[in-house]
Amino acid sequence: MKRALSLAAATLLVTCAAQAQDYPSESITLVVPYGPGGASDLAGRALTEAAGNFLDEPMTVSNTPGSGGMTGARKVSTADPDGHTLLLARVGMALLPAVTNDPSVDWDEYTFLGSLEATPMILAVAADSPYESAEELLEGIENNPGELSYAASGATAIDGFTVQTLLSDAGMDPLSAATLVPFKGGGELASALLGGHVDFLAISAASLMPHIESGDMRPLMVYSPERMEALPEVPTAEEQGYELAGQVIGWSALYGPPDLPEAVVDTWDEVLDQVADSETWLSRAEDRGSISTIGDVDMTAYAEEQYNFYRGLAEEFGYLQ
Repeated sequence: MKRALSLAAATLLVTCAAQAQDYPSESITLVVPYGPGGASDLAGRALTEAAGNFLDEPMTVSNTPGSGGMTGARKVSTADPDGHTLLLARVGMALLPAVTNDPSVDWDEYTFLGSLEATPMILAVAADSPYESAEELLEGIENNPGELSYAASGATAIDGFTVQTLLSDAGMDPLSAATLVPFKGGGELASALLGGHVDFLAISAASLMPHIESGDMRPLMVYSPERMEALPEVPTAEEQGYELAGQVIGWSALYGPPDLPEAVVDTWDEVLDQVADSETWLSRAEDRGSISTIGDVDMTAYAEEQYNFYRGLAEEFGYLQ
């Protein structure tokens, strides 16, 4: 039986290698592991639009939400390694395995094809909030333990860690100094702040920029390696001296199933090089408040670094026993 399975596996690898020489030979499905309309979906559609100009076959988005992104991730990690099913990976692909002892998909169960973008997070309050800076907000939290609330999609989601790392950097208990109120998705989180249901939040720039530009929200700080061009007066977490918070940022990358043939990997190296200079890709990234990182990041090393970072936070904050 084992010999039969080994022969079947070998046959599959040979078949995939042969197909890779003519890659792509059919439409490519890009699995976006979250629902339509959000930052992940917008990034995925921007990639398919830009990459489609450099591929011989069409590339289409398939939204596959569930289990915090792990349903779509699992679909890709178990797909045939022929390069026709790929993943629009997000930070959750490294974060979620880091905060659980038995992940459905581990951080390294993929072929890492390349980084796509960094997606800054923004610490914000409503326009009528008394807090004018991150320092003032933290003083308000410290003076009123547990009374101020923030919206996040979960304690161990990135928009939970944005706040918890900031509280920890300020010397406060990351789990009790402020109260987390859970909501689903960037739209609901932003609406919670606009509706006065919470006092602050720190979520993706794509979800907040329209409200900041309209004057309904006030940005206090950005979680980004450098200041955002759209918000040049708003300091970064690193500038403010917040060490842990300065390491939190959203991102997108392109992953494939394990053991993709070299020819498929080489094809995507070439395609991503062209996408990096594509006006379509760059303009869409600017619209989302994102920073293109194609060609700037060793994605395999970065994914491992991100996993270790969030694993350390999960242990430090008591999420792992």
